[in-house]
Amino acid sequence: MIKTHVLLFQPIEGGLAKFASDAFQIDFQVSPDLATVPLSDGALWAFVDWILPDFSGLEACRRLRCDPRTAQAQVTMALEEDSPEDRRRALRAGADDYLMGPLTRTIVLDRILSTGAKESEFVAREITRLGDLTVENNAFRALWQDKPIPLMPNEFRLLRYFVEHPGRVFSRTQLIAALGKQAPAIDERTVDVWVGRLRAALRNAGAGDQLRTVRSLGYVLDTP
Repeated sequence: MIKTHVLLFQPIEGGLAKFASDAFQIDFQVSPDLATVPLSDGALWAFVDWILPDFSGLEACRRLRCDPRTAQAQVTMALEEDSPEDRRRALRAGADDYLMGPLTRTIVLDRILSTGAKESEFVAREITRLGDLTVENNAFRALWQDKPIPLMPNEFRLLRYFVEHPGRVFSRTQLIAALGKQAPAIDERTVDVWVGRLRAALRNAGAGDQLRTVRSLGYVLDTP
Protein backbone atom coordinates (compact mmCIF):
# COMPACT_ATOMS: atom_id res chain seq x y z
CA MET A 1 0.00 0.00 0.00
CA ILE A 2 1.23 3.51 -0.86
CA LYS A 3 0.86 5.83 2.15
CA THR A 4 0.94 9.61 1.78
CA HIS A 5 0.60 12.40 4.36
CA VAL A 6 -0.58 15.65 2.77
CA LEU A 7 0.17 19.09 4.22
CA LEU A 8 -2.18 21.88 3.19
CA PHE A 9 -1.59 25.50 3.99
CA GLN A 10 -5.29 26.29 4.18
CA PRO A 11 -8.51 24.22 4.14
CA ILE A 12 -9.69 22.86 0.80
CA GLU A 13 -13.10 22.40 -0.73
CA GLY A 14 -14.23 18.82 -0.13
CA GLY A 15 -12.83 18.44 3.39
CA LEU A 16 -9.91 16.67 5.02
CA ALA A 17 -11.28 13.17 5.58
CA LYS A 18 -8.74 10.38 5.06
CA PHE A 19 -8.81 8.59 1.71
CA ALA A 20 -8.26 4.83 1.75
CA SER A 21 -8.35 2.04 -0.83
CA ASP A 22 -6.61 -1.29 -1.32
CA ALA A 23 -3.63 0.47 -2.92
CA PHE A 24 -3.54 3.93 -1.30
CA GLN A 25 -3.91 5.58 2.08
CA ILE A 26 -3.89 9.39 2.10
CA ASP A 27 -4.43 11.61 5.12
CA PHE A 28 -4.60 15.39 5.27
CA GLN A 29 -3.45 18.09 7.65
CA VAL A 30 -3.72 21.87 7.59
CA SER A 31 -0.35 23.01 8.93
CA PRO A 32 0.52 26.62 8.04
CA ASP A 33 3.29 26.94 10.66
CA LEU A 34 4.78 23.41 10.23
CA ALA A 35 4.75 23.11 14.02
CA THR A 36 2.72 19.92 14.05
CA VAL A 37 4.14 17.92 11.15
CA PRO A 38 3.87 14.28 12.26
CA LEU A 39 6.35 11.47 11.85
CA SER A 40 5.07 9.29 9.02
CA ASP A 41 6.07 5.96 7.52
CA GLY A 42 4.84 7.11 4.10
CA ALA A 43 5.54 9.89 1.62
CA LEU A 44 5.07 13.54 2.56
CA TRP A 45 3.41 15.87 0.05
CA ALA A 46 2.66 19.58 0.46
CA PHE A 47 0.14 21.53 -1.61
CA VAL A 48 0.66 25.28 -1.39
CA ASP A 49 -1.60 28.04 -2.69
CA TRP A 50 0.06 30.95 -4.48
CA ILE A 51 -1.58 33.39 -2.04
CA LEU A 52 -2.03 32.53 1.65
CA PRO A 53 -3.65 34.52 4.49
CA ASP A 54 -0.43 35.33 6.38
CA PHE A 55 2.37 34.96 3.82
CA SER A 56 2.94 34.06 0.18
CA GLY A 57 3.03 30.58 -1.28
CA LEU A 58 6.61 31.27 -2.35
CA GLU A 59 7.55 31.87 1.28
CA ALA A 60 5.77 28.65 2.25
CA CYS A 61 7.91 26.74 -0.29
CA ARG A 62 11.07 28.25 1.15
CA ARG A 63 10.02 27.32 4.69
CA LEU A 64 9.30 23.76 3.64
CA ARG A 65 12.73 23.38 2.06
CA CYS A 66 14.51 24.90 5.08
CA ASP A 67 12.80 22.65 7.66
CA PRO A 68 14.57 19.27 8.01
CA ARG A 69 11.23 17.52 8.56
CA THR A 70 9.85 18.70 5.22
CA ALA A 71 12.95 19.35 3.10
CA GLN A 72 12.42 16.14 1.10
CA ALA A 73 8.64 16.53 0.69
CA GLN A 74 7.01 16.65 -2.73
CA VAL A 75 5.83 20.27 -3.05
CA THR A 76 3.13 21.30 -5.53
CA MET A 77 2.24 24.97 -5.99
CA ALA A 78 -1.33 25.94 -6.93
CA LEU A 79 -1.00 28.93 -9.27
CA GLU A 80 -3.66 31.61 -9.68
CA GLU A 81 -3.01 31.98 -13.40
CA ASP A 82 -1.02 30.12 -16.03
CA SER A 83 1.93 32.49 -16.09
CA PRO A 84 5.39 31.30 -17.23
CA GLU A 85 7.01 33.76 -14.83
CA ASP A 86 4.94 32.46 -11.90
CA ARG A 87 5.93 28.90 -12.80
CA ARG A 88 9.62 29.83 -12.80
CA ARG A 89 9.29 31.67 -9.47
CA ALA A 90 7.56 28.67 -7.90
CA LEU A 91 10.30 26.29 -9.05
CA ARG A 92 13.05 28.64 -7.90
CA ALA A 93 11.40 28.84 -4.46
CA GLY A 94 11.58 25.06 -4.14
CA ALA A 95 8.37 23.69 -5.65
CA ASP A 96 8.69 20.40 -7.53
CA ASP A 97 5.76 21.11 -9.83
CA TYR A 98 2.58 23.15 -10.10
CA LEU A 99 -1.08 23.06 -11.08
CA MET A 100 -3.83 25.59 -11.57
CA GLY A 101 -5.80 26.52 -8.44
CA PRO A 102 -7.89 26.76 -6.46
CA LEU A 103 -7.13 23.51 -4.66
CA THR A 104 -9.94 21.05 -4.01
CA ARG A 105 -9.93 17.59 -2.49
CA THR A 106 -10.61 16.09 -5.92
CA ILE A 107 -7.68 17.90 -7.55
CA VAL A 108 -5.31 16.91 -4.74
CA LEU A 109 -6.36 13.26 -4.81
CA ASP A 110 -6.16 13.09 -8.61
CA ARG A 111 -2.59 14.38 -8.57
CA ILE A 112 -1.44 12.00 -5.83
CA LEU A 113 -3.21 8.93 -7.19
CA SER A 114 -2.09 9.44 -10.79
CA THR A 115 1.52 10.05 -9.77
CA GLY A 116 1.62 7.17 -7.30
CA ALA A 117 0.12 4.76 -9.79
CA LYS A 118 2.62 5.79 -12.47
CA GLU A 119 5.57 5.44 -10.11
CA SER A 120 4.59 1.91 -9.16
CA GLU A 121 4.95 0.92 -12.82
CA PHE A 122 8.64 1.75 -13.16
CA VAL A 123 10.12 0.76 -9.80
CA ALA A 124 12.04 -2.21 -11.17
CA ARG A 125 14.36 -3.12 -8.27
CA GLU A 126 14.81 -2.22 -4.62
CA ILE A 127 18.46 -1.25 -5.17
CA THR A 128 20.02 -0.18 -8.47
CA ARG A 129 23.74 0.46 -8.98
CA LEU A 130 25.66 2.18 -11.74
CA GLY A 131 29.37 2.30 -10.97
CA ASP A 132 29.79 4.17 -7.68
CA LEU A 133 26.21 5.44 -7.84
CA THR A 134 23.56 3.58 -5.82
CA VAL A 135 19.82 4.22 -5.77
CA GLU A 136 17.80 2.64 -2.94
CA ASN A 137 14.21 2.80 -4.16
CA ASN A 138 12.37 1.76 -1.02
CA ALA A 139 14.50 3.97 1.22
CA PHE A 140 14.12 6.90 -1.22
CA ARG A 141 17.89 7.44 -0.99
CA ALA A 142 20.75 7.92 -3.44
CA LEU A 143 24.44 7.45 -2.63
CA TRP A 144 27.74 8.20 -4.30
CA GLN A 145 30.54 5.96 -3.03
CA ASP A 146 28.23 5.04 -0.12
CA LYS A 147 27.72 8.69 0.90
CA PRO A 148 24.13 10.08 0.72
CA ILE A 149 23.28 12.60 -2.01
CA PRO A 150 20.68 15.17 -0.83
CA LEU A 151 17.87 15.21 -3.40
CA MET A 152 14.34 16.54 -3.57
CA PRO A 153 11.59 14.13 -4.73
CA ASN A 154 11.58 14.92 -8.45
CA GLU A 155 15.36 14.89 -8.65
CA PHE A 156 15.45 11.49 -6.90
CA ARG A 157 12.86 10.09 -9.31
CA LEU A 158 14.80 11.43 -12.29
CA LEU A 159 18.05 9.93 -11.03
CA ARG A 160 16.38 6.59 -10.41
CA TYR A 161 14.98 6.56 -13.94
CA PHE A 162 18.33 7.49 -15.51
CA VAL A 163 20.20 4.86 -13.46
CA GLU A 164 17.69 2.21 -14.54
CA HIS A 165 18.27 3.23 -18.20
CA PRO A 166 21.97 4.24 -18.49
CA GLY A 167 23.31 5.40 -21.83
CA ARG A 168 19.85 6.13 -23.23
CA VAL A 169 18.81 9.62 -24.35
CA PHE A 170 15.42 10.81 -23.05
CA SER A 171 13.51 13.82 -24.30
CA ARG A 172 11.82 16.20 -21.87
CA THR A 173 8.45 14.78 -22.89
CA GLN A 174 9.59 11.23 -22.12
CA LEU A 175 10.90 12.25 -18.71
CA ILE A 176 7.66 14.03 -17.83
CA ALA A 177 5.76 10.86 -18.80
CA ALA A 178 8.13 8.64 -16.81
CA LEU A 179 7.51 10.71 -13.68
CA GLY A 180 3.75 10.65 -14.20
CA LYS A 181 3.45 14.40 -14.71
CA GLN A 182 1.26 14.56 -17.83
CA ALA A 183 -2.03 15.46 -16.11
CA PRO A 184 -2.27 18.35 -15.75
CA ALA A 185 0.40 19.20 -18.31
CA ILE A 186 3.83 20.33 -17.09
CA ASP A 187 5.91 22.81 -19.07
CA GLU A 188 8.77 20.90 -20.73
CA ARG A 189 11.23 23.52 -19.53
CA THR A 190 10.43 22.46 -15.96
CA VAL A 191 12.55 19.38 -16.72
CA ASP A 192 15.55 21.68 -17.20
CA VAL A 193 15.11 22.90 -13.63
CA TRP A 194 14.93 19.35 -12.29
CA VAL A 195 17.99 18.32 -14.28
CA GLY A 196 19.90 21.41 -13.14
CA ARG A 197 19.24 20.59 -9.50
CA LEU A 198 20.19 16.95 -10.03
CA ARG A 199 23.43 17.90 -11.77
CA ALA A 200 24.37 20.25 -8.95
CA ALA A 201 23.69 17.56 -6.36
CA LEU A 202 25.79 15.00 -8.23
CA ARG A 203 28.68 17.42 -8.65
CA ASN A 204 28.57 18.41 -4.98
CA ALA A 205 28.72 14.72 -4.06
CA GLY A 206 31.79 14.23 -6.25
CA ALA A 207 30.05 12.29 -9.02
CA GLY A 208 31.17 14.68 -11.77
CA ASP A 209 29.21 15.33 -14.96
CA GLN A 210 27.71 11.96 -15.90
CA LEU A 211 24.36 13.58 -16.68
CA ARG A 212 24.83 15.01 -20.16
CA THR A 213 22.74 17.21 -22.47
CA VAL A 214 22.33 15.94 -26.03
CA ARG A 215 21.57 18.98 -28.14
CA SER A 216 18.03 19.04 -29.59
CA LEU A 217 17.28 15.60 -28.17
CA GLY A 218 17.33 15.61 -24.37
CA TYR A 219 19.43 14.13 -21.56
CA VAL A 220 21.44 10.96 -20.96
CA LEU A 221 23.22 9.50 -17.96
CA ASP A 222 26.52 8.17 -19.26
CA THR A 223 27.77 4.78 -18.09
CA PRO A 224 31.06 4.85 -16.15
